[in-house]
Amino acid sequence: MTGLAHLLRARWRSRPVPIWYHPSYRLPLPALDEPGSLDLRRADLAVWYLTARRLLDPADLRTPVPVSYADLERVHIGPYLEGLARPDMLARIFAVDPSQVVVDEVLRTVRMACGGTVAAARECLAAGGAALNLLGGFHHAAPDRGGGLCAFNDIAVALAVLRADGFGERAAVLDLDAHPPDGTAACLQGDPLTWLGSLSGSDWGQVEGADEVLLPPGIDDPAYLAALEGLLARMPRPHLAFVVAGGDVLAGDRFGRLGLTLDGARRRDLRVAEALDGIPTVWLPGGGYHDDAWRVLAGTALALTRASTEPVPSEPDPMSLHFAAISAGLEPARLHQQGELTQEDLEAQLMERPHRSPSLLGYYTADGIEYALHQFGVLALLERLGYGRFRVVIDSVAGQGDRARLFGCAAGGTDEHLLVECALDREKVGPDELLYIHWLSLRNPRARFGEKRPRLPGQEAPGLGLAREMGALLTRVAERLGLAGLAFRPAYYHTAYVARRRFRFIEPARQGRFEALTRDLGRLPLAQVTTAVAEGRVQMNQAPYRWEPDMMASFREPRPIDEAEVSKERERVRFALAAEPGGSHG
Repeated sequence: MTGLAHLLRARWRSRPVPIWYHPSYRLPLPALDEPGSLDLRRADLAVWYLTARRLLDPADLRTPVPVSYADLERVHIGPYLEGLARPDMLARIFAVDPSQVVVDEVLRTVRMACGGTVAAARECLAAGGAALNLLGGFHHAAPDRGGGLCAFNDIAVALAVLRADGFGERAAVLDLDAHPPDGTAACLQGDPLTWLGSLSGSDWGQVEGADEVLLPPGIDDPAYLAALEGLLARMPRPHLAFVVAGGDVLAGDRFGRLGLTLDGARRRDLRVAEALDGIPTVWLPGGGYHDDAWRVLAGTALALTRASTEPVPSEPDPMSLHFAAISAGLEPARLHQQGELTQEDLEAQLMERPHRSPSLLGYYTADGIEYALHQFGVLALLERLGYGRFRVVIDSVAGQGDRARLFGCAAGGTDEHLLVECALDREKVGPDELLYIHWLSLRNPRARFGEKRPRLPGQEAPGLGLAREMGALLTRVAERLGLAGLAFRPAYYHTAYVARRRFRFIEPARQGRFEALTRDLGRLPLAQVTTAVAEGRVQMNQAPYRWEPDMMASFREPRPIDEAEVSKERERVRFALAAEPGGSHG
């Protein structure tokens, strides 16, 4: 592969690859923001990483526009498109409760992505070479139905548009997602000039009209690449190609069932790029239900733009890089109290009241917090969920530091809803002073819990899908205040589980027990595990286990870790669900 990489790198040095992206590629469906589910931020993380590392020329970024309904009607029937105006239909496609669906915003995301695929196809057909759309490959959408997180079939729509433009040559769709392209096959039944090939790991029966290869579960890199060679050998040489470079091929993907490494996924992309060299090709990410799905997507971009086999590291987190850049550009004077008195301060002083408005941790004003939330994009995300007219309130809670609350009104309403609440303080942990989070609550009061995503212990309302953003924001707060990091005591298993990528229990043996718990029960649904732990239905070494809400911390600079003690405790204990009444296990 070294010779191939050298050849392609030399050839592509003068051939930029346009990349289609928009912040609205993030689906406004907080219920999907859970570990091991679809990473709503996948396109964002890939762009943030490539931009921060200067691996992406901003001039190569393209901004899509939503596909028109006239173009959608080239593939999808009218009654189906009309039905998508109903929250319940979109909820079925995306497996969420209808109360979570803001119809216009969900359709904006999928229409924007579909528009990106159409525009990418037109551009690469006109200019030659490859193009990458960071959201697309919606291969489960058929002419009269959607499903599997796919509302429109962007590949079929793009082909139909090009056919209407006069493109009458052979096309190929190489679907390398871990699931079969049932919807694409249905959409292309009337197009004899398009070949559809697929490597998948799920047996859904024969997909009519596709050259489909069903791979065995857990297939490794060499066996996968050998199967790919066979499929490429059967592919007729097209004048235009679409590649669905699925991110769900990784070992451990929640739904993918295959066993590739990140290196294997990259070699897949490089091999396909070689086979399609000289052919206008639109690349799409397809699915991905793994924490590293964004790394597969960033790797696809590197394969196309640089023919690179260099790994995409998991750290530092691209969101941290992105937020650090935003933080550096904030105006300090807009965040905190200034020295001079305002008219309001003077009037308060004359009335013998405290002459300063409350501030968070002696620094942030309410206006400053709202300014920061706007700059970091949090308010824009909340607006897409149907909220507006935001208001920040700061006060103190006895024994629990300062509290900040963000209120907002639902679209069309006047009643305020509490959306975000946190209580913060400074706390010494050994020699370090940390930003201690007494609690952080993220609430989506418009939404309801559903059967597929039930209420978790301690939840009063479904979440906003912003836990990761709030963690990155609070890290920036700690940095600005000169604190060494963040700390909190997780009251429930799921809060520790969600934070595990950045936080560790300070006490090594406690960390070991937590890692053993995730090892033994982590393949079960998170809701099932955290509920069982909270209800005392989990055993450790065959004895009842009670959750330990000890302190977890995330330090801005690495601290020594007693890995031997962590490992010793992790191997000492085994966890299992306790027997249910009647002798069965959950």
